[in-house]
Amino acid sequence: MSPLEKLIDIMSRHVPGDGLHRTSIPGVSLACSSTPTMPMPVVYEPTLCLIAQGRKQVMLGTTAYVYDATKYLVASVDLPVMGSVIEASQTAPYLSLVLDLDMAVLGDLALRYPAQDDNDAMPAAGITLNETSPELLDAAVRLVSLLDTPEDVGALAPLVEREIFYRLLSGSCNGMIRQLAKADSRLSQIAKAIVWLRSHYSEPCRIEDIADIAGMSRSTFHTHFKAVTSMSPLEFRSQLRLQEARRLMVSEAVDAAGAGFRVGYESPSQFSRHYARLFGLPPARDAGRLRRAVECSTE
Repeated sequence: MSPLEKLIDIMSRHVPGDGLHRTSIPGVSLACSSTPTMPMPVVYEPTLCLIAQGRKQVMLGTTAYVYDATKYLVASVDLPVMGSVIEASQTAPYLSLVLDLDMAVLGDLALRYPAQDDNDAMPAAGITLNETSPELLDAAVRLVSLLDTPEDVGALAPLVEREIFYRLLSGSCNGMIRQLAKADSRLSQIAKAIVWLRSHYSEPCRIEDIADIAGMSRSTFHTHFKAVTSMSPLEFRSQLRLQEARRLMVSEAVDAAGAGFRVGYESPSQFSRHYARLFGLPPARDAGRLRRAVECSTE
């Protein structure tokens, strides 16, 4: 059995069904889908996503990232994206390993094993795709194998996760990972602003105030923010607002006007325009379609 076949076998035995499932290994989740899915909004936190089976597409702004078992995805900062499983079936479901990035471990590794070229002039994009190396795949197999021996998780999981982070630092995306691990890097400065925006997206704010949080001038902040997120700060905030409004309408049955007001929109017409531009339908129609889809899937 090849390493990839082993990974598929172990994950198949430990996912209870479709969805994202936390495991007994800290920081590790397993994702499964037996069918392709419609594009859904989600906020990616700093993570490694390694697919064992199937294919997925992630849209960050207007940029599409398509990856499968041959490539892994790393998200370096909190990013609002549209994600959809584009290849999956009952016999070969989509299976993905999701590992939270540990900044403390990454920082320690970056100090112990410095790069020869440490250029931080412009932060890397917040999402990168990279070839899955045999070494990384082998470490991923050993990590999920611990689900079969839970008594070993406490002792061995931190060691295997450290090896995986080392592989990321020494891989093709090491520039972005190293920037993330440095507290004074441009990427880390942008990350601080993003964390603030995620907590205050419904409040009115000036770009100058967010730039101050990042410790940059307005023009420098705008340039670096767009390099990381593929969006302007205001577009980023708008996506956070619209994703939360969609959740409120679908999960809590809040009407469109109420959802728009709760996420910070004062004008219902502006909310409707922005919503339709992002999701393709007016708020009420889109929420109704999603609720019907959820009801059909549970019947």
